[in-house]
Formats: sequence, C-alpha cells, structure tokens
Amino acid sequence: MAARYTLRYLPIAQDDLTAIFDFIARDSPSRALSFVDKLDDQIGQLERNPLLGRIPRHSKLREYGYRVVIVEAYLVFYLIRSHHIEIHRVVHGSRDLDHLL
Repeated sequence: MAARYTLRYLPIAQDDLTAIFDFIARDSPSRALSFVDKLDDQIGQLERNPLLGRIPRHSKLREYGYRVVIVEAYLVFYLIRSHHIEIHRVVHGSRDLDHLL
C-alpha cells in the first residue's frame, strides 16, 4: 500500500480558491461549485501520488522544487515536504508567475 501524504494549503492558496469560486460564480454558481470540486479531486490525488504534477518549465520554480498540476486553465503549484504536500498557489495559467510565488 502506498504511503499517504497530508495536504496543507497555505492561506494564500485558500484565498486563490475562494477568488476562483467567486469569479466563476458571477456567471454560474453551479459551474463554480463543479469546478472547485474538480480542483479538489485533482489536488486530492496528490495524497497518494505526490509526483503526479509536472516539473515546471520556469527555471526559478524548478530551482525551488515546485511541481504543478494543471486543471483546465488553472495551475496548482505545490511542494513536497517529508510526508506533506504544501499547496502554495492556484492561479490561472495566463497570469505572470514571476511575482506570484
């Protein structure tokens, strides 16, 4: 049986999820709920497979050890720490990443 990791969301990542929900809910509350559920499912898979995410192309992100899971147009940035997965940011792929992480 594979080891199970614990997920930890940084406060800013929790804020990101709230902002994503609020943005989508302006047009469709049901779509917002569905999409946040999809994000939660994808992120939850990291508990059993922390290497599921890709190594980012951005050199600074690689240097810091980030991995990224892509869910539709959103990027979930995380670090693996011992038996914990730290979710650092959940951002739209079109955003400038240099100042976000």
